[in-house]
Amino acid sequence: MIETRNLTKRFGDITAVDHVSADIREGSVFGLIGTNGAGKSTFLRLLSGVLKPDEGSVTIDGQEVFEHTEVKSRFFYISDDQYFFSNATPEEMMIFYRTVYPRFDTRRFIHLMESFELNRRRKINTFSKGMRKQVSVICGVCAGTDYLFCDETFDGLDPVMRQAVKSIFIGDMEERNLTPIIASHNLRELEDICDHVGLLHKGGILLSRDLDDMKLNIHKLQCVLRPGMTAEDLTGLTIMKKEERGSLLTLTVRGKREEVEAALAASQPIFAELIPLSLEEIFISETEVVGYDIKKLVL
Repeated sequence: MIETRNLTKRFGDITAVDHVSADIREGSVFGLIGTNGAGKSTFLRLLSGVLKPDEGSVTIDGQEVFEHTEVKSRFFYISDDQYFFSNATPEEMMIFYRTVYPRFDTRRFIHLMESFELNRRRKINTFSKGMRKQVSVICGVCAGTDYLFCDETFDGLDPVMRQAVKSIFIGDMEERNLTPIIASHNLRELEDICDHVGLLHKGGILLSRDLDDMKLNIHKLQCVLRPGMTAEDLTGLTIMKKEERGSLLTLTVRGKREEVEAALAASQPIFAELIPLSLEEIFISETEVVGYDIKKLVL
């Protein structure tokens, strides 16, 4: 497990990461959401030991990351602006990574390069942005590490490639318990893959939740009440948000599904329906409670 405690990094007068404490469990997908400048890339560089914290700590299974080669061999970092050796080919990068990562899978690397229709002997600096991202992902999954740090990994990939990369991540999670940590400014990109999502804002974690828990405990309810009734008459419901359009009442409510259904049965509305919430709607509801408008924070 990766643990950060009061993790802080400053650049002059700017606090890029501000006393962030987080636990990242093995075998899950941790999504780090935030706008450009929220501190996502700095947080990942701290996790990977590229940067030294000014305060706090980063540990993997209790071992400090910074300047510990053995610990660093347990993860692969895919930066937003990928770095490759000058004039290197994917095959040459493969040879280099084999010296760094003992479990690097050469056969799989060749197979994935062919599957993605990438020439492993062509110079990487002639590839498009999306192609370079694909090479980075292939190197990352073939390194055989326990953790994969991904900074805007899906940015620059077309929809087909995005789905292919997600499928590879899911397969590696099932086969060898890979733990991807994915930073993105787009909630929709992560909705179908993440188990846990943290919202980073101004260098600090504004919200960190397990998605299953969030989805089980927040619901959208559309209903038509009997004449004379108002939302306040729906006793037993914890209402977070209310919208009215004519006779149709739309509520965002907190609580277990069975509790919500029991409260509805007791109130006997003319019509009632529970509708699944998207990840974006869940985060909007949660952040509004603490006084933020996520629509201004995340695309």
